[in-house]
Amino acid sequence: MSDFAGENGAPKTESKVDFAVIGAGAAGLMAAIAAGNAGASVRLLDGAKKIGAKILVSGGSRCNVTNEHVVPARYHGEGAAPFVSRVLRSFSPDDTHRFFAQSGVELKLEPTGKFFPVTDSSRTVLNALLAQVERAGAVLSVQTPVLSLEKLDGFWRLETPTETIWARAVLVATGGLALPKSGSDGSGFRLAQGFGHSVVKTTPALTPLLCDAPFGAQFSGQTLPAKLRLFRRNATQLNEKLAAYDGSFLWTHTGYSGPVALNLSRHVARERWKWPHASVFASFLPHVDDGEENAWWQSFVRENAKRGTFNALSAFLPNALAQTLAQRANCDHLTVGRLEKRHIEALKNALFYLPLDVREVAPYEKAETTAGGIALEEIAPATMMSRLHKGLFFAGEVCDVDGWLGGYNFQWAWSSGTVAGRAAAKFLKEN
Repeated sequence: MSDFAGENGAPKTESKVDFAVIGAGAAGLMAAIAAGNAGASVRLLDGAKKIGAKILVSGGSRCNVTNEHVVPARYHGEGAAPFVSRVLRSFSPDDTHRFFAQSGVELKLEPTGKFFPVTDSSRTVLNALLAQVERAGAVLSVQTPVLSLEKLDGFWRLETPTETIWARAVLVATGGLALPKSGSDGSGFRLAQGFGHSVVKTTPALTPLLCDAPFGAQFSGQTLPAKLRLFRRNATQLNEKLAAYDGSFLWTHTGYSGPVALNLSRHVARERWKWPHASVFASFLPHVDDGEENAWWQSFVRENAKRGTFNALSAFLPNALAQTLAQRANCDHLTVGRLEKRHIEALKNALFYLPLDVREVAPYEKAETTAGGIALEEIAPATMMSRLHKGLFFAGEVCDVDGWLGGYNFQWAWSSGTVAGRAAAKFLKEN
């Protein structure tokens, strides 16, 4: 018997299983399904009372399953693009569509490129996954946190409050640190470090940008298209562009949100380690490419020389924003054709390079995913198995992979979980 006592001092029960999956989120569920369907006996363990919290709240409780534009370049992490490319070849977005279709979940494509269930309910997705887990013969145990993990005599020993589980292979799919109310607590990082794995420093990702006195606070709740850019700068000028995104921009009473701000957030958090003066700038003409600002301005002047600056701007900007930008350049009382050089430079900067004075990003409580995680160089992308310990697998957010907003991170979970589950079943048959 185990040398650990259970709750209330009672002796623990013991059990043996082929494959133990720690974490019943998106990646863990897929891994359990894949391994079970390949013939392995599977225990799926999660500390939460109710599983699938992130699935249920994602996409406004509709669950953004995947995206029509999934490509490796839209994932971040140290060496992420080639790593993700290998995983996506093994389980692609097309495979995701087939899996959910076979599970009874019909998906619909929205203009943003996002796929949602036609029911517009994330419960549809979770219920289908749970049904597939049961069909695969995997045993799900909720309120069963894994307190420790050891490798003994060729087996993995998992200690829970009431049971010692001996497994021939184990998957860590515990998520990262984002949305801690869902149960994400970084435990997977600690388990990995206990076996000598490196963890790339983590930060919140896909989270709002915060300011002490945000520009346009009076516009809170309003949206418009924008381009956000993060520049490294010195005392006098902008230098290297570190990141840039186009998309919907949302003013909040504490700063900025919307897809464009959320996508930029991981870069703001991480680049500021290297460049304390990295600064965020907004362009409210996202269709104008970098380097084409002067050509756009010349055309603007030709077409609007006799119009008042505010009226000319309000043709393509909300009235209140047009007024604010014209006032910022001190030219709201002038016609476009009578603008002086100082007015022109100030207005062009307000349109294309408006500083947002971002102080920090919102914490993990507001984040949709985690940047950083278990170093990819220590994981084999063909199998998601540890390069340090045979029989130890990783999948999902616990790895140093984070994607764009819009279903990319779920696609990573479906793909990496399936690859890990299939590889674990194969490993068990060969060892």
